[in-house]
Amino acid sequence: MGLFDWIGGQFIDVIEWTDDSNDTMVWRFPRQGNEIKYGAKLIVRESQVAVFVNEGEIADIFTPGTYELETANLPVLTSLQHWDHGFSSPFKAEVYFLNTKRFPNLKWGTKNPITVRDPEFLMVRLRAFGTYEIRISDPETFMKEIVGTDGHFTTDEIDDQLSNLIVSKLAVVLGQDDTPVLDLAANYEKFSQYITDAISPFFEEYGLELTKILVENISLPPEVEKALDTRTSRAISGNLDEHLKYQSAQALGSGGGMSEMAGLGAGMAMAQQMAQSFASGNSHSGSGATPPPPPQSEQWFVAQNGSSKGPFGKEQLKQMASNGEITPDTYLWRDGFTDWKRAKDVAGDIFASMPPPPPPM
Repeated sequence: MGLFDWIGGQFIDVIEWTDDSNDTMVWRFPRQGNEIKYGAKLIVRESQVAVFVNEGEIADIFTPGTYELETANLPVLTSLQHWDHGFSSPFKAEVYFLNTKRFPNLKWGTKNPITVRDPEFLMVRLRAFGTYEIRISDPETFMKEIVGTDGHFTTDEIDDQLSNLIVSKLAVVLGQDDTPVLDLAANYEKFSQYITDAISPFFEEYGLELTKILVENISLPPEVEKALDTRTSRAISGNLDEHLKYQSAQALGSGGGMSEMAGLGAGMAMAQQMAQSFASGNSHSGSGATPPPPPQSEQWFVAQNGSSKGPFGKEQLKQMASNGEITPDTYLWRDGFTDWKRAKDVAGDIFASMPPPPPPM
């Protein structure tokens, strides 16, 4: 290598970056002490931004295009270096390429359940997970707040931080939303857009745009899910009697044995008893409830001519009294008495309608 070839090799004349990765957000051009040739070519491809840093301070930012690095294209760097318009010497600067494309399929998820109020279950603990996608919207802010002097910055270095940010704000968003838990699954798309709009402003502080959050699942605690499964199974079975009849027909069609049929028969009998029990309970709980049977009336026995007759009800005794078959001195007995007693002492009301004795002549 000749002297002039060696001297020429010390100056960089083409600055560019071709990215073959899926996760690189920032890449620093490897200057390695070499100086950039005045008038060198800078190539910034689509979905890229080039940032020139002079002695730790951000100078000029280039959007997609091809540039010749001269004082006219480097106004900030020219001002920082105090170059005059006749400047044509090589110069030193750090060049960072920022990838402005979308970075999709980044994961987020709750590490611990989030307790929220629910209009149906009052309070529930929810777990949620999904994906999100971002892109660099403000290169200068992103360089200052996140990257610093990192020469090869990937999504892995910020993924945990952004995921934690989403989860921390998700609790606030869920607390403000009044959608019932059982309706969230039917509104995942709408809910995803809702939390994207609510959380996006917090990403702007890092120079990032949160383009989308996808909710893949919102789950209840295992014990609540088990209770829901039980309730769903009971609802699906429908009429228990019809369900058991269907099972019986299936067993006959498949050649089930006698033991299987006996079991189904017992099940059907039990189902009928349950159905009758439910019907009885429902009939008593309705507006047309059937009253209980009336209490048993007292049963009386009458002593006449050395023998007992009966039993008679109270109304029958009144009829007998009005016919003269019973007088106040007639002996009566009913359950609970230890001996016979006069009618006037124990059932005087049966004579209430009888006229008093006639006056004397």
